[in-house]
Amino acid sequence: MPSHRRRPRHGWRPARAAIAAATLLVTLACGAAGDPGPAPTTPAAWPSTGTGTAEVGGRQVTVHVPDSYDPARPAPLVVLLHGYSSDAAEQESYLRFTPESDRRGFVYAYPDGTVDDRGNRFWNATDACCAFSGARPDDSAYLSDLITALRDTYKIDRVYLIGHSNGGFMAFRMACDHAGQVTAIASLNGATWNDDTQCRPSEPVGVLAIHSTDDDTIAFAGGTNGGHTYPSAAGTIARWRDHNRCTGAGSDEPALDVVADVPAAETSVRTYACADGSAVRSWTVNGGSHIPGVGPGFAPAVIDFLLAQT
Repeated sequence: MPSHRRRPRHGWRPARAAIAAATLLVTLACGAAGDPGPAPTTPAAWPSTGTGTAEVGGRQVTVHVPDSYDPARPAPLVVLLHGYSSDAAEQESYLRFTPESDRRGFVYAYPDGTVDDRGNRFWNATDACCAFSGARPDDSAYLSDLITALRDTYKIDRVYLIGHSNGGFMAFRMACDHAGQVTAIASLNGATWNDDTQCRPSEPVGVLAIHSTDDDTIAFAGGTNGGHTYPSAAGTIARWRDHNRCTGAGSDEPALDVVADVPAAETSVRTYACADGSAVRSWTVNGGSHIPGVGPGFAPAVIDFLLAQT
């Protein structure tokens, strides 16, 4: 598999950390390519611009701050969550949101999950995904604390989460648990809780739910994973239409061409208007797989939706 723009290797890819007070061990990548920067064991702050990689709560987190960032002006925060058996760097190499951070001016973070006893990184999101064996970390609390730490460091006015597969499940979990902290989410081939009593968002959260019709890992029609049921694409949309108090039958919008390995405008779009100016939007990637070959229009279109949710 090529090292550049590779996709995640797999279809999916401990107590609450006191992250805000943790020592951050950062290797800055802000200078020229030949500049080695500080040693990896040098305690330092988050980067003021460029890309920094830190160890937070025993896990690696990479933060990219665009050159346009002004500490006196609020900026959005986007957090990318990888799939089961993948990692943060690989997920970014697949979906490529760093150029959008530079173009749109948002602070961008992509953390690693923990490693299970099979040697795979994961997020403990819902009962169907993906604490298959070993520890069951409180990732909802971990990510909430990470967001707080980032908000304490940068001037942030809105928080958006993007997840693929296991990361998509985790994005939905965060919207359920931390609606007062998360403005909107985008999930690529993930699903929400099957047991809807586990999801009680305190306020509407914008949702972009992207599902591939030919997904053989997280089935479009719903299924089971590790003996636990996850809802269908339609079921996930229906639950969030209910949570966000959406009205009407929704409206179809022009199809998108955001996946390079499926011909023409393969992605159908339907949007539902919801309470407090939020929206639930469904992208159906007709003929798409679990790891679709995203084209150059994918990342901009995802960010368009998120930044419109305020």
